[in-house]
Amino acid sequence: MKQLLFIHSKAPHGSINAQEGLDAMLMGSAFAECTGLFIGDGILQLLDRQDTTGSGQKNFSKTFAVLGDYGVDNIYCSQSQLSARGLGLADLVIKVKPVSDAEIRQVLARADSILNF
Repeated sequence: MKQLLFIHSKAPHGSINAQEGLDAMLMGSAFAECTGLFIGDGILQLLDRQDTTGSGQKNFSKTFAVLGDYGVDNIYCSQSQLSARGLGLADLVIKVKPVSDAEIRQVLARADSILNF
C-alpha cells in the first residue's frame, strides 16, 4: 500500500494550513497508509486546551483524536523541537511518538509521497 507522509509544520491558527493538513490526512487515509509528523510550530497544533475564543477561528484540535479511527496510527513529533518549546507529551491532545532527528530521516525515507502543511 502507498505510504503518505503528512508533515505538519505550521502554527494551528492564523491561516488555514493546519486544518487543511488534518482534513487531507483524514481523506488520504481512505486510499493509502498515512503517517503524521509534527515539526516546528506544527507541534502547537497538538496542544491540549487551546482557546480560540475571540479569534474567529474554530478549535479543531479535538479532531486529532479521530485519527486512530481512520487508521492513522503512526503519529510522530520531533522530540528536540517539542523540548525546545518547553512542552512534554502530557501537554498534547493525542498520544504521539517523539522521535529524534535521525528517526525523522527514517520516517521521511519510508514515504512514497510527502505533503507539507
